[in-house]
Amino acid sequence: MRTRRALTAVLLALAVTAPVGCAQSVDPIERLGKKAAERVAPHDAPRDAPHDGATDGATDGQGGGRGEDRQPYRRWGLAAPLASPPAPAAPLSGSPGPDGTSAGRAAALPPVVDHVTTRDPVVFLTYDDGAERDPRFVDMVRELRLPVSMFLTDSVVGPGYGHFARLRSVGASLENHTLDHAALRGLPYAGQRAEICGQQQKLHARFGLRPRLFRPPYGRYDTTTLRAAADCGITALVLWRASMGPADLTYTHGPHRLRPGDIVAVDPDELLGPTLRERTTRLLRRIQEEGLTVGRLEDYL
Repeated sequence: MRTRRALTAVLLALAVTAPVGCAQSVDPIERLGKKAAERVAPHDAPRDAPHDGATDGATDGQGGGRGEDRQPYRRWGLAAPLASPPAPAAPLSGSPGPDGTSAGRAAALPPVVDHVTTRDPVVFLTYDDGAERDPRFVDMVRELRLPVSMFLTDSVVGPGYGHFARLRSVGASLENHTLDHAALRGLPYAGQRAEICGQQQKLHARFGLRPRLFRPPYGRYDTTTLRAAADCGITALVLWRASMGPADLTYTHGPHRLRPGDIVAVDPDELLGPTLRERTTRLLRRIQEEGLTVGRLEDYL
């Protein structure tokens, strides 16, 4: 009888203390909070799909399971898959030709574009700087087959080039956004050339590529910028007609709606705003509502 009572007491003690032990062994990444966890989670670690129904949403109440594996768009908050973009035509008037000069022009200076003239129902997604390195964004690009263009600044990316190597491996394009994010307009030729050519050299050393597209920081440039860019092998300066911010799309000019050929800048993540994935999901929903899809900018410029 005493043995049975003693055994019962031991079992009760274990039942009481076990939950406390689990609570104390919470993963340190969980204690960092959502934003920090997204930045430091190892790329190969298992990750849950986005689940905030008010933002990136993802399952829209559909639940998980094997069916969702065959419909990855639902994990990323879309009600339908993105339409495949059509095959682009030959380089358009005003777009750089294969020799690096503008098609239909004699001028050697690269064109400045915020919109591509095309009848194809496509818009183009661009991202700047390289500060946001959420590994789940790589998953999103891979699963949705998003042909995004990343304009990278060396001083911002810092030690994070591995993240962009993974993005490149799943279909993203890497382009030039200067070494140090300097405002170029008004700087002498030598300074502007150093910023642009210097980043060309960095990207070539790390990835073996020499980008053809360049976005000047803050969208500011002058004729000297065009000269320096051309001398660094750039064939087009890329601005944007629409920008996806924390709240909604804003437009630099023209109709306040997306049109075929629009170049869209997705603003970098902000401390208290929606994540880059959430902004991208909102933007993709708007693109689908307008009967459009996402094209690869490099196929048109």
